[in-house]
Amino acid sequence: MRVIHEMKFVARLASGADEWSCPACGRRVTLRRLPEPELTVLDPGDESAVHVGVIEPDARATAAAEKYGLGPVQNIPRPPSPPAPDAADRRWLAEIGIDWDGGDAAA
Repeated sequence: MRVIHEMKFVARLASGADEWSCPACGRRVTLRRLPEPELTVLDPGDESAVHVGVIEPDARATAAAEKYGLGPVQNIPRPPSPPAPDAADRRWLAEIGIDWDGGDAAA
């Protein structure tokens, strides 16, 4: 059974597209409706999850998901981001030519 994340409506943009966000995994998209539909992924989030967007979740949305074998809507906490490298790691990265902080890497 696939995990379903529920997308939340964020705002209607000046372009007429709607912005949606997944609080479980951070996925963000803009969606323009007919007559010129367009989906733009701003942040992919968990690409293995099925994302559904509902203005007000109800029993019909859950029943439809189960009907198509998608399983119950689940909110799964996003894992924490890995820590940023410390000063020693940053020096080593600079020595091998990786510019972590956006400044000049070591020559």
